Amino acid sequence: MAKKPVKYSVVDAFTESAFKGNPAAVCLLEEDRDDQWLQAVASEFNLSVTCYLTRVTDSTSTSAPRFGLRWFTPSNEVELCGHATLAAAYTLFKSGLINSNFIEFATLSGILTAKRVPHVKKANGSNNIQNGEAQNSYFIELNFPAAPSYEFNSSEVSLISEALDGASMVDIRKTHFTDDLLVVLPSAKAVVDLQPKFDAIQKCPGSGGVIVTGIAPPESEYDFYSRYFCPKHGIDDVSSFNLFSDQVSFKCLILGTQVCCIFFIALLC
Repeated sequence: MAKKPVKYSVVDAFTESAFKGNPAAVCLLEEDRDDQWLQAVASEFNLSVTCYLTRVTDSTSTSAPRFGLRWFTPSNEVELCGHATLAAAYTLFKSGLINSNFIEFATLSGILTAKRVPHVKKANGSNNIQNGEAQNSYFIELNFPAAPSYEFNSSEVSLISEALDGASMVDIRKTHFTDDLLVVLPSAKAVVDLQPKFDAIQKCPGSGGVIVTGIAPPESEYDFYSRYFCPKHGIDDVSSFNLFSDQVSFKCLILGTQVCCIFFIALLC
């Protein structure tokens, strides 16, 4: 019996404009597919992450819609990906498949949640009216686990420095769950200007990638800048939400922040 066609979307996360931000492919599965097929499709898309959604029918403990969610890079499955989760939530909210402002995702990292937070666009202090209706937009709030990090003491510091083109490093830590290196640079400008050496990053310790981060300048609207390099998973330079999970407890310590609420915008293209 022939398999049903798979509906998919490509969603640009972290942007309000098409063809910008961080793209992810979102596939809605109506029947099981084997891992080899899932990996082959992710390789064909050749985006940093392709994710797969399957509706969970036995979710009796909650009234919120629940979907299984898996993430694949072009080379392998990963346990956590934030921008693709954001893309998945946006796709479900826009598809009409659910009638809820709250979604649960069953993943390799446990149950993750996405919440639609309405926001009415205003112009000159009044609602923006088009065709007699207020044009509403919304944010998507993701609830992710904080991944603790610990001090990294290794004789391979020089290798890490070489991989980051000799950048000055304030601190190096290791993430507990994702096995990434978390490198603190002196400033946000150092993060932006960094020219990584991907061949050298391949040789860095750990099975994950390298997160670089620096405190944002006071005049900006942000707390910190970050980039993520993970050529071991077929990803060179990407904006990723799971790196924020790795940094939450660490950045709260540095910034003196007690509560961290992060909202993102996704645009379907």
